[in-house]
Amino acid sequence: MSSSEVLGIGQEAGAVDGEGDRLLLARLRRGEPEAFEVLVREHQDRVYDFCVRMLGDREEASDLVQEIFVSIHQNVGKFREDSKLSTWIFRISKNQCINRLKYLKRRGRGRSEEYGEVGEDALMNAMGAPPGPDAALESARERARVQWAISQLEPDARMLVALRDIEGLSYEEIIEITELAEGTVKSRLHRAREKLADLLGRLEE
Repeated sequence: MSSSEVLGIGQEAGAVDGEGDRLLLARLRRGEPEAFEVLVREHQDRVYDFCVRMLGDREEASDLVQEIFVSIHQNVGKFREDSKLSTWIFRISKNQCINRLKYLKRRGRGRSEEYGEVGEDALMNAMGAPPGPDAALESARERARVQWAISQLEPDARMLVALRDIEGLSYEEIIEITELAEGTVKSRLHRAREKLADLLGRLEE
């Protein structure tokens, strides 16, 4: 399996349509508890996947997702509807992830420097890999390698790879989330992909 297949490059992720967003927001602003449950169900998996890619730790990601949805609940009244609801949610998730990474760095929990230091079994467990058969095991190994390589990127590069190549967001959405110029997004993403390819190439040597 190629790294492109593992990353899901070119796969556009689903999103709630504009009318669905407006109806859901109206219900949220009326304070309907069921509306928030719908919001969580529709977005929690993508937010969790993004946090895992950014933090490289499923437990930390799970804790952070809860904090992200608390923040969404508290701030939904401030959403100006100048972007898709999913884009706004990713913007909050991005900010929370960056803050958590800074916190973890201060605590001395930085990136792993060597693939071998982590251990393949630990990586596969971190990625939630199912046991056998052989094809599933190899797929799990590949996902573990890719996740390790992503974890070696700087946070900004990691974020762009996660948003574009894994979540399948458009450049327009990424620009709204990151507040970066289009040229900056594209050049940084290009460098991130080159770095990722280099890291994966070293693992195969």
